[in-house]
Amino acid sequence: MSFLDSILNKYSKMVTPVMGELLDSYVDKENQEIVKYQVFTGGKRIRPALVLITCQLLGGKVKDAIFPAAGLEILHNYSLIIDDIIDNSTLRRNKPTTWFKFGRSIAQCVGIDYSAVVFQAANQSKKPVRMSELFAKTMKTIVDGEILDILFERAGRKEEPYIVKNRYRNIANKDYFKMVSKKTAALFKTCCEIGGIAAGASEKNLKALRNYGFNLGIAFQVQDDILDIFGEKKSFGKKIGKDITERKGGNIVIMLALKELPKSEKKRVLEIMRKKEIKSQDIQGAIQLIKKTNSLQKAYRLGKSFAEKAKENLNDLPKNKWNNILNEIANFTIERKN
Repeated sequence: MSFLDSILNKYSKMVTPVMGELLDSYVDKENQEIVKYQVFTGGKRIRPALVLITCQLLGGKVKDAIFPAAGLEILHNYSLIIDDIIDNSTLRRNKPTTWFKFGRSIAQCVGIDYSAVVFQAANQSKKPVRMSELFAKTMKTIVDGEILDILFERAGRKEEPYIVKNRYRNIANKDYFKMVSKKTAALFKTCCEIGGIAAGASEKNLKALRNYGFNLGIAFQVQDDILDIFGEKKSFGKKIGKDITERKGGNIVIMLALKELPKSEKKRVLEIMRKKEIKSQDIQGAIQLIKKTNSLQKAYRLGKSFAEKAKENLNDLPKNKWNNILNEIANFTIERKN
């Protein structure tokens, strides 16, 4: 286990029981295991770790940030429950997704529990009103990002006329960055800001934390896009080529590849992504075409540039062991395999 793995494991052990406590509250005993399934399937817990580390970076104590940290991880998992329903995803963290295991109706009910727990967690923080407002803003921002992600899909959802009518025909880089800024980076940004608020940080320090988290989140999503095409299923925990199956136009690797491929091969990739039924050989065919391009190298350089931007903001924050850990997290974000 690496140094960073041990750090994330340490914070996971701190926050997981708190999440269980929050999720159990006001829920009938016979439903508690169903409700906790999503958070107990695993995960790196990088988001609550960011809350706790940034709090300690600025002299705060874990006890001041543990409940909002748990709340933000629950918020993240809430978005995953909904995301998996929207995308018909059957596998996450090498385990069945919540809707696939229990059914869509139960998963939607569980999601409502998660949305309530987010604000229970905020209420158990030092500044509940400020925390709650930031949680609400973040949830709404993530939804805006999710809507863009859906509208970037190349085909499908014919039974949903709004999506068919408003689907993006062309996706520019600025559209991609708008989407990931909302869907992924917003939560990373909030995690770092919440840690600072719990520690009583100055506005100058909060700005540096927000900028660190925002850039880290974009780097994280770029690496996710890379792993979706070039990763290994065993370590990634999700099906490789999932974004092709789900016709996702908002994957930076696919976008870069389409710009580079000859016209006939670009047409072939798009034809695959627009098929009514995308089979495993279709996915492999599309990936082989993508691998002919420099999209992997270009995407990696892009992700690394955002990780470096994140690290630059650490220069405006106290130099201590927590600062060093945040530096390591930025490096990990673009080198991770899951």
